[in-house]
Amino acid sequence: MSKPVQVQQQVDEVVGIMQDNIHKVMQRGEQLDTLQNKTEDLQNSSLQFKRGANRVRKEMWWKDMKLKLIIGGVVAIVLVIIIVAAVKGSGK
Repeated sequence: MSKPVQVQQQVDEVVGIMQDNIHKVMQRGEQLDTLQNKTEDLQNSSLQFKRGANRVRKEMWWKDMKLKLIIGGVVAIVLVIIIVAAVKGSGK
């Protein structure tokens, strides 16, 4: 084999390797774009989840507070009834 033929074969081999590398880099870039889009979607979803969780937490707090107020009111009414009955009973 002559020297120019060997050099041409080596050049062809290097060109093939470089084309393969360029193809791989392009695929990696596409994968990075996809990953970035998925990351943005996850960020948006997490923000919506956080807002929803805060809304549910506030709703549950209000429900709990209403229940406590109702129980407190019932206890207060029962105490008033007991006190009024005791005062009327001792006044006879």
